[in-house]
Parts: sequence; C-alpha cells; structure tokens
Amino acid sequence: MGLQGKLALVTGSARGLGRMAAIALAEQGCDVVVNYVRSASAADELVTVLRKMGARAVAVRADMSVPSEVAGLVEAVRTEMGGLPDIVVNNAGPFIRERRCFADYTLEEIHGLINGNLLGVMLLDHAVLPHMRRQRWGRIIHFGFAHAGEARGWPHRAVYAAAKVGLASFTKTLAVEEAEYGITVNMICPGDVRGDNKEKTIAQVRNETDDEAPRGRPGSGEDITRVINFLCDDASDYITGNVINIHGGLDPIRTLPLRRQ
Repeated sequence: MGLQGKLALVTGSARGLGRMAAIALAEQGCDVVVNYVRSASAADELVTVLRKMGARAVAVRADMSVPSEVAGLVEAVRTEMGGLPDIVVNNAGPFIRERRCFADYTLEEIHGLINGNLLGVMLLDHAVLPHMRRQRWGRIIHFGFAHAGEARGWPHRAVYAAAKVGLASFTKTLAVEEAEYGITVNMICPGDVRGDNKEKTIAQVRNETDDEAPRGRPGSGEDITRVINFLCDDASDYITGNVINIHGGLDPIRTLPLRRQ
C-alpha cells in the first residue's frame, strides 16, 4: 500500500491494459478515476471491483481526441473526487489496425489519431501540472509503442507512429521541466500484448507459447502494470524522462514490403 491516499486517473481504463493498471494502482492504495468512451457497463463493473477493494472510485466518460471532453474530464474529477489526480496514466489512444499507406487515410482519421494520441495527452498533462507542482509530487505515465523512442519509420502506421514519436519527445522535455517539482514523466512501450492477455497475469500466460516473441511466451497485462507500479513508487523520483520498452524482445515494426498495383 505504498501509494495510500493518492488519486490516480487512468484513461481508457474500462478494459484491457488500462483496466489492469487501475486495479494495480488500487492494490497500492490509490483511489481511482476510470475513464471510458463507449464501454459504460465495463467501466461501471470496474468501479464496483475497485470499491470492493477499498478504493474510492468513479467512472467518467470522455473522448481524449476531443479537447472539450478532456477539459470536461478534468472538471468531473475535481467535482466528484474533491481534487485533481496525483497520478495520471495516459493509456487511451485510438489505433487503426488495418494497415494503410498515409495517402489512404481520411482527414478525419488523421485528426482523430493525432488528437487522441498526442494533443489530448498534452492537454490533460497541462491541466494537472499546477496541482502536482503545488504539492511537489506527481507521476505522469504516457503509453507508446516498442521502439517509439528511436523515431523509426513505421510504414502503414504513419499517423499513429508520428503521434507517439512526438509524445516520446514531449515526455523527455516535460520530465526535465518538471523534475524540480518532484514530478516524474515517463513513457512505457508495450509490445504486442493481444486480446484477453491484456487482462491476464504473468502466471496465466507463462506456459503459453508465442512463436513470434523472442521470450517465447506472450505478454500479459501484469508485465505492463509491474512497471507502472514501479514508476509510481515514491522512491522512484530519480527515474524520469525514460522511454521503457516492455516487449519480450519483439520488434513490432515488422516492415511489410510496399507494392504498387
């Protein structure tokens, strides 16, 4: 219970890695704000789970790709929880799984990917920084993709990759600017944690085989939340500005040859 009494906001936390992060932080003593866009019933179910664990918890709907809704999320947290979060885990971020060249994206898709993965994150961070500065303590965690810190090209993922690479640079900049206030800012970069494995423990996947992963087993949600807990620990105040890969050795940028018809 090393984070007893801290308030954590986890975006996109009704399901998947966000849900696991919310539970992991509650286990450490945090009160938790669950954020969702469409999964209202899953968010409400998670709030029930968190409250049974002894945490104060609420669910707030907000789309991180819409600036006005980001502002509304902040105000809802202030109203419903009596203050702003001490910990922000920026897990939410739109992703288009279909592989497409940049020229084949619509303008709406481009705006949505950039706003949801970069601008919305920046706006949320901007809103909570004054609170964190006043108390001289804060933990901000961004989500990227494995090797995002290297700014490599990722054919067929141009917009998503550009947003996350920009977020990696922002992470490093914000970490330097806020270090004197006791605020740490880091990016974690999960590998290809798939489907139900996002909500599984390491023990549940340890005996499974993943032929694509150098480690030999698939990733799990717990692989990610162990790092989140570590970065949020009070004694982790010397660890900031890092882009941390959690991928079992797998390189997700498995470039497919570009073929013209």
